Amino acid sequence: MSSASTEPKTCHQCKQTISGGVLTALDKSWHPDHFCCNECKKPITESKFHTNDDQPYCTPCHTKLFAKTCHDCKEPILDKCVQAMGVNWHEDHFLCQDCKSKLIGTQFMEVGGVPYCQKCYLSKHADRCKGCSKPIADKAIVALDAKWHQMCFRCSKCEKPIMKDQSFQVDGGKPHCVKC
Repeated sequence: MSSASTEPKTCHQCKQTISGGVLTALDKSWHPDHFCCNECKKPITESKFHTNDDQPYCTPCHTKLFAKTCHDCKEPILDKCVQAMGVNWHEDHFLCQDCKSKLIGTQFMEVGGVPYCQKCYLSKHADRCKGCSKPIADKAIVALDAKWHQMCFRCSKCEKPIMKDQSFQVDGGKPHCVKC
């Protein structure tokens, strides 16, 4: 009675009995020179190889066919991939457009398909409040053809904030509450 380990192996590619060196990969046996890349058909001689749909690929072919491309440098991403704004980035290339700080794990804003850290966005791209001229980081009140911080949209007479659900009137281009 012979054990399975001593039975002759059959090459997965050519279906011939293997005598001599046996290469075992993907739960199959191969003549060493028959274990080939599914794309370029050249023997895979690397100690590590890649698979896709249970087919072997050499590193260059796998990179060419399956690696994601960095939105910034257009090169393949071979290790950690950051997915943001609908595209892929190398971890070190997902940076604020202005100050070049890393954006991984931070809140960022997108302007025209370009990422910015909150500080750069607020200082250079955020809408400005008509009342105080400072950037609006949050929700804004839109009134009198301008944007306002909620607490900056005030009655020009009594100085009390006019809340978003309150009625107001305009006098000389300035808002005032209905009480005034």
